Amino acid sequence: MTNYILSDETRAKLIKVSTASVATALYKRGLRNQFVQNVRPVAWKGVNMVGQAFTLRYIPAREDRNPITVFRNADHPQRVAVETCPSGWVLVMDSRKDARAASAGSILITRLAVRGCAGVVSDGGFRDAEGIGRLDMPAYHQRPSAPTNLTLHEALDMNVPISCGDAPVFPGDVMLGDGDGVMVIPAYLADEIAEECAGMESFEDFVLEQVLDGAAIIGLYPPTTQKAQADYAEWRKKTSR
Repeated sequence: MTNYILSDETRAKLIKVSTASVATALYKRGLRNQFVQNVRPVAWKGVNMVGQAFTLRYIPAREDRNPITVFRNADHPQRVAVETCPSGWVLVMDSRKDARAASAGSILITRLAVRGCAGVVSDGGFRDAEGIGRLDMPAYHQRPSAPTNLTLHEALDMNVPISCGDAPVFPGDVMLGDGDGVMVIPAYLADEIAEECAGMESFEDFVLEQVLDGAAIIGLYPPTTQKAQADYAEWRKKTSR
């Protein structure tokens, strides 16, 4: 597990940036597979999810190990993960990109929210998605699960490296979720990515204003003319950005 601790300053920066900006910044560093594929917000509330990853790994269930009575076990990894994920962190689940059985339901996700967790991400589905969508805590999944198919997966390992939607996730990596989906930022890059992306968001807001006012893209995006660079510098002074 990483020794990195997400600072309030970096968290505040990432709350204001998009997954698209993060994807660009990571691509510049040779990282191309950090977007969690086919995962969307259960209900987008307009506020980014930011937090470090606490992971849970599912494997295909073997019938003799996974009768419905396994949920009575006090040491069931799914239940333990819900009670162990630290406040301010994100529970990230490798559900084999399979939504046929639920990664969790509204009661467990509500418990995460009550405990102060920053969010939850699964590349499978959730039961009771409507109830989860009413929570303030961000939640991301592939799609709602079949409500009766409970034991298709077995929760096995906690806080180990996993794959979530084909993205590698290591414990302590920083998860950023917006209305488009979820990016995984390697912990050692989180501070510099946040700083770089804050500047990218500022520039793209400037460009969007210019385009809405009728400006052409060539020379503006990217800013290859002296006029575009000067206009951006002036806009930053005016907007304190």
